[in-house]
Amino acid sequence: MNRPTGMPQCVPYLFYDDIDGALQFLSAAFGFREEFVHREDDGPALHARLRLGDGVVMLGPAGTAGALRPVKSPKSQGSVNASVYHFVDDADAHCEAARAAGAEIVMEPADMFWGDRIYCAVDSEDQFWTFATTTD
Repeated sequence: MNRPTGMPQCVPYLFYDDIDGALQFLSAAFGFREEFVHREDDGPALHARLRLGDGVVMLGPAGTAGALRPVKSPKSQGSVNASVYHFVDDADAHCEAARAAGAEIVMEPADMFWGDRIYCAVDSEDQFWTFATTTD
């Protein structure tokens, strides 16, 4: 399999109206760290790659994705069509840190029948995130 060293086989790619704002929010609220940000002529971010543990997400601009289809952020669309499910060491502590940084918690931490403790939050542009800790 041909992929960069350290990259997972599957990487969610999320669209944002304001990638720079998303970078700040995702770092402060959820603990992601920037691995790569592409800008042209010191302008706004056009693409970014973030990491939390061994999980990776990429961010791109809402508008048109290579002129293939119109792309809207959940905030501008007024709906959510996906969620990123990310494992963390302690869902409760992660939830409290996210709340303190301004994340909207839409589901408080709870034990699920499949063996995970999860909470759900939305970010600054209404992307839906689920953070989990395995309880088994």
